[in-house]
Amino acid sequence: MTKTAAFIGLGVMGYPMAGHLANQGYQVRVWNRTTAKAQQWAEQYGGQACDSIADAVHGADLVMTCVGADKDLIEVYEAADGIIANAADGAILIDHTTASAAVAERLAQAAAAKSLGFLDAPVSGGQQGAENGQLTVMCGGSQASFDKALPAMECYARAVNLMGDAGAGQKTKMVNQIAIAGLVQGLSEALHFAENAGLDASRVVDVISKGAAQSWQMENRSGTMIEGEFEHGFAVDWMRKDLGICLDEARKNHSTLPVTALVDQFYADIQAMGGNRWDTSSLIERLRRRS
Repeated sequence: MTKTAAFIGLGVMGYPMAGHLANQGYQVRVWNRTTAKAQQWAEQYGGQACDSIADAVHGADLVMTCVGADKDLIEVYEAADGIIANAADGAILIDHTTASAAVAERLAQAAAAKSLGFLDAPVSGGQQGAENGQLTVMCGGSQASFDKALPAMECYARAVNLMGDAGAGQKTKMVNQIAIAGLVQGLSEALHFAENAGLDASRVVDVISKGAAQSWQMENRSGTMIEGEFEHGFAVDWMRKDLGICLDEARKNHSTLPVTALVDQFYADIQAMGGNRWDTSSLIERLRRRS
């Protein structure tokens, strides 16, 4: 089993994911733009905080990244002191960022030119899933790279699947976000209607969650939505970034996404209300304020 890993990017997802690797016996080196965060992680998990990406990836069998967006990926992968120029021969690079399929294909080609494996491997499950080691990982890349990386990814995931060639992981994540956008809006409208109809929304959920209306969002977010608590998951700013990626890809492959486009604008309304860091279930607050 591969035992040496570098983890680049210690945000709300990367921090616990790297921690699971360390807890499972991997020798983990970390790098983060905020040095204090990397040092904090090293103190907590016993790994090594590095001063540069080059130091972190030198000699590592696996390199994981979880950063912000396409431009961040290009910077950390393609810079002279970045991942591709400094990774060990034969290393497998695993990107857990939600990004475009185009950048995944670009990085896969750059990695292959240096005899490095590459997987685009976005995740679903949010901060809670990362902390509990229960993420779903959808991968694009070669079977050989996937097989080598699988044991490590299983340290923080409950399901890891290879979906196709480079870019397939990102496209699968787009499908995930498209589905979630419609579900959260539907749940928001349902709860809003229940409240305005004078019903006990919690009792309503208890009843309808036993039938065809049941969903992960209903089971995990309806209670906090009813209470007006929006600090429990994926931020609106990040959802808008993801939906923008979905809509860009839809224009390329000629998909029609009217509900996704509409919900994206609803999230823009949430941002205008100051809810940039609220979680995605805050769509209900938009309805309440418009009543």
